Amino acid sequence: MSLPIHGQAPLLGIQDQHDQELQAVSSYLLDEDPNGIRIAAAIRRTYDMLLDGQHTGRYKWSQLHKTEKTHFGTLIEINLQREFKFTDGEKMDYSIDDIEVDCKFSQKLADWMIPPEAIGHILLGVWASDSQGIWSAGLIRAQEEFLTTSKGNRDGKRWLSKYGRSHIQWIYRDLQLPENALLHIPEEKVDLVFNCSEYGTKRIDMLFRLAQKRPISRTVVATVAQQDDFMKRIRGNGGSRSSLKPEGIVILGQYSSHREIAETLKLPAPGPGESVSVRLAIQKAHHGDRPYIELDAKRWVVALPEDPDETAPDLPRIIPVTNSKIN
Repeated sequence: MSLPIHGQAPLLGIQDQHDQELQAVSSYLLDEDPNGIRIAAAIRRTYDMLLDGQHTGRYKWSQLHKTEKTHFGTLIEINLQREFKFTDGEKMDYSIDDIEVDCKFSQKLADWMIPPEAIGHILLGVWASDSQGIWSAGLIRAQEEFLTTSKGNRDGKRWLSKYGRSHIQWIYRDLQLPENALLHIPEEKVDLVFNCSEYGTKRIDMLFRLAQKRPISRTVVATVAQQDDFMKRIRGNGGSRSSLKPEGIVILGQYSSHREIAETLKLPAPGPGESVSVRLAIQKAHHGDRPYIELDAKRWVVALPEDPDETAPDLPRIIPVTNSKIN
């Protein structure tokens, strides 16, 4: 039996382990994104685009309209193409390494709807769950023997059969999705954040007060603030860093000095666009050998529940990077 030729529909019945085109696409994706970080970021962007939290205050899948959920797959296709700069296929969504590939997304694992025109072509199937914080992606050629025998829906679209699903080549399986913190904070705390005030600044204060020791992304801040200048609500001089200081709470940003503090205190280090809040206390005997940092000529540790509030220290000064030479 001959193997498929690039750019042509393959002969049906070729087993996936002998499918050279499928293996070539798999190798290409793994070379470009060995840890799945780029695909995960594209999925995260898709959720955030559709939720549009800055303007709607929405942060979870159930808040989307039915038509928006239907549009999710199209946005995944677009964002993956932007991320990897795939060229358009002649018949399918992409041309990857000169091979026609169709992109599919489903809300249930491997529940991709396969149109008649995709029969014989390779599918890049994606699944994600924002609530579970995981995603998967696999490859399969849409062969007749892998599809349900029914006529499908009114457009003739069918699904993979149980036998077909067993032939998916999973190249990324149950990997971590960049976190939407609002889905992992107890619901009663999220309600407190959104209901505490009509003012974005107060809601941001409550967010960093209740969601300590976890990375908070720019998108989450925008969703809570629902204002154009949302990042200003974190800063000192009137932002949350100032208003939470009397409670002993500091907000660490993506800066190297802040990341060092987080790492020393065994906290998650903020990544690009992220912030991490934590309540500090001056080191005392009952803190034992807990890790500490030195600021304002004092030793500070992560506060225990029984520690009283103490005015937080000033964080290291952030010096902007300029193009000027230092004399």
